[in-house]
Amino acid sequence: MRTNIVIDDDLMEKARKVSGHKTKKDTIEEALKLLIAQKEQGEIRKLRGRLNWEGDLDEMRRDQ
Repeated sequence: MRTNIVIDDDLMEKARKVSGHKTKKDTIEEALKLLIAQKEQGEIRKLRGRLNWEGDLDEMRRDQ
């Protein structure tokens, strides 16, 4: 999907440099993927302590 937006030039340049991407498109796509991953992890964290797990962690570690 093509979208035209105005992005602060300094912000875009800094993001491009820290990401190592050569293009604005690649930089923005990575940023969107990171945003999604971060939000999904937040949703998973809400489940902490609410799920029952059965197993032997020591035994699982020995299998490696």
